[in-house]
Amino acid sequence: MDVIEMARQLGKEIQKDERYLDFQKARKESEENEELQKMIADFNLKRIAISQEGGKADRDEDKMQQLNEELREAYDSVMNHPAMMDFNLAKEDMDMMLQRVSAIINASADGEDPDLADYQAGGCGAGGCSGCSGCH
Repeated sequence: MDVIEMARQLGKEIQKDERYLDFQKARKESEENEELQKMIADFNLKRIAISQEGGKADRDEDKMQQLNEELREAYDSVMNHPAMMDFNLAKEDMDMMLQRVSAIINASADGEDPDLADYQAGGCGAGGCSGCSGCH
């Protein structure tokens, strides 16, 4: 089996993984949740209103402050909705798995032992940021 075929097999295995399945379920549930979708639409309308008011030459600063407060409240409501919270948790788990897979592949391509390579959150490895060109 060549490397590309192995990558395709890895893709199939990822799609069987519980983290992938949980993420897909949470995404579907959040997309189908009418209450959450209305809240997201309301948030987007508030964002547009801020953009429109901010683009005016004679913008009203009191109105901008009010719109910003409404936007923050709408954002908090969206982010604290149970379906969105479930989605974000599932996305974090999925992202962490993908970061680990990517780190193992990248470390292996750099000549490291694939059995020892893994994702290290919060830094550039044991040496910290000293041997790094910065976070990406």
